[in-house]
Amino acid sequence: MELGFISIPLAIIISIGSTCGSYYFSDKIVLSISRARIASYDEDRMIKDNLEGLCIAASMPMPRLYIIDDSAPNAFATGRNPDNAVICVTTGLIDKLDSYEMETVLAHELAHIKNYDILLSTIATVMVGIITLLADWFFRIGFRSRNRKSNLNGIAAILGIILIIFAPIIAQFMRLALSRNREYLADATAVEFTRNPDALIRALTKLTDDHEPLEAANKATANMYIVTPFKGRTEGFIAKLFSTHPPINDRIEALRKIF
Repeated sequence: MELGFISIPLAIIISIGSTCGSYYFSDKIVLSISRARIASYDEDRMIKDNLEGLCIAASMPMPRLYIIDDSAPNAFATGRNPDNAVICVTTGLIDKLDSYEMETVLAHELAHIKNYDILLSTIATVMVGIITLLADWFFRIGFRSRNRKSNLNGIAAILGIILIIFAPIIAQFMRLALSRNREYLADATAVEFTRNPDALIRALTKLTDDHEPLEAANKATANMYIVTPFKGRTEGFIAKLFSTHPPINDRIEALRKIF
């Protein structure tokens, strides 16, 4: 029993420590996974000029700009705060969007930085890990004490079974719901920066109509992109429940209602 009481807090500390480490080095980790390169001022001058103008308008420091050599149009932001931020776009995005559409995509990613969405995502990940560990803790307490005749131990065992089955699932759904809600907020903030909802709607439409999957993406980084990098069904209740992003039609409708 004593080992159980010691091991769970230790596991929680390790979980928080590893997540915080990932948070502080998230930009380097994600850029390495995505095989991104730093943008060239000569080759990517239009994008850098757009981003610089947005930063001035939003009173924010200029994030570092990176490029992924991939023909699928997409973009993401990472970094722990506005002073240590990165925006990354694909070559497909550069080729397929016009200047106004590109500006709104950059504004969307800048909004994630301004709204500290990376921090919220880190907190959500920590909470999911802690809930999972606590569920396992209740389970172990109940069944290690099953030989003792105690109603409390029996309740702990039953509670442990319920938590170990449902708590991680519910926590994951909450994390996905948070990710979807932050996309709506980033869209709205982007339009506050650019005053051009039509360009953002056009950009989102082009991105969702493009059926080319992003080879540089994986499940660990999928929630970071402006649209899901995996092409598949996004409509319907079940698809929405398990998605890191709201359906594009819902995002467009929200933009039209607000602006």
